[in-house]
Amino acid sequence: MRRTRRWALALCALVALGLGIAACGSSSSSSSSPSSGSSGSSGSSASNGKPILIGSAIDFSALMAPTDDPALYGAQIEAAKVNAAGGVDGHQIKFSIANTQLKPDQTRASALNLVGKGANVLWVTCDVDFSTPSIEVGLTSKRLTIAPCIGTDQMGPKRFGPAGKLAFSYGNVAQDEGAADAQIAIKQGWKTADVVTDKQIVYSQNVCSAFANKFKSLGGQVVGTYSWTQGDHTVANVASKVNSSKAGVIQVCTTAAPDISTLLSDVRSAKNTTPILAPWSLDGTYWMPKDPKISTNVWTDSYASIYGDDPDPRVRAMIAQLKAEGHPPTTGGFVTGAAAIDGIVAAVKQSNGSLDGPTLAGIMEGFKALPTLSGTVTFSPALHTVFGREYRVLEVTNGQGHYKYTIKAGGLAPL
Repeated sequence: MRRTRRWALALCALVALGLGIAACGSSSSSSSSPSSGSSGSSGSSASNGKPILIGSAIDFSALMAPTDDPALYGAQIEAAKVNAAGGVDGHQIKFSIANTQLKPDQTRASALNLVGKGANVLWVTCDVDFSTPSIEVGLTSKRLTIAPCIGTDQMGPKRFGPAGKLAFSYGNVAQDEGAADAQIAIKQGWKTADVVTDKQIVYSQNVCSAFANKFKSLGGQVVGTYSWTQGDHTVANVASKVNSSKAGVIQVCTTAAPDISTLLSDVRSAKNTTPILAPWSLDGTYWMPKDPKISTNVWTDSYASIYGDDPDPRVRAMIAQLKAEGHPPTTGGFVTGAAAIDGIVAAVKQSNGSLDGPTLAGIMEGFKALPTLSGTVTFSPALHTVFGREYRVLEVTNGQGHYKYTIKAGGLAPL
């Protein structure tokens, strides 16, 4: 916990310098980045050359910072490209940014503050449970409400009812991602699996459920199913059970919080070299122990490779720019931030410049294979989270990450 706290404080300092946030520990509900400007615009129109204001209520200092922050930085770079080319029908994209610290009351207050400033689009943190207070503000205010990387089918009507028609995520839906992980396991020849689930958030539970169902349908066998809840001090028991198993792969679904580092250390310290496979929430090496003998044979799916070997030169160029700006990406989620901007731009153009939330949502729901930096984006009336996009398959060997190949889910897996 002490190491994670130091990392969070260091990230806070970097964010405060780069985005002009007063302080990560402050109670201030909102602040704008130097590039975001302070002028707002109406909630329904981009008329008279006013900027399109994206109000971003996300986490810079707690559990979701490693996913929220790269997505925002990627979005800002993509927006800058749009602005340099003349904007969206002449309207510049601006950001107003708040650090929610994942506190429910602060999350809601930040969203209300951003809407009060004239935010046309509300941008929320990458977990539906943590971001529900801000999502509800966006939906009540009839704003298009976007998460760059939520990975469940609950970012939409399933959780929020008819009002959820305004809510979308540019992450991959769990039924798709879990199926992709099962495809990876079969491709690698791993015919048996232990499935280890952190029950803290719905996303982790859904990915592992989808993985297990797809894996079995492809001929794999789940030999052990284990779970814990982040912070309940039982992860060592889970590691002990995994170490007594003889599975070909360990599918782990969790976020990059302290417990996963403990699990990896306990498994590898027991000389258990079984491959560990995980969704993109464990993309990157920043959460791994520094010992390269422990941080090895860890496989993840991802939106992009941050290791300098992504197959798309546009992705490599954005990584270089992020590094030059002092924001080297910790995960591949920066491309979903860029993709969300691509989607907003496409919807505004198709609406002939309207920023009316229901109008934009109706257009966005109809996206079929929309080209974005992250690959093609598809939504449906039932799924407001992306499905059918290609995944990067990454492996960390002795502390060093590498791109291996791309893969598609081949259809949604049941939960």
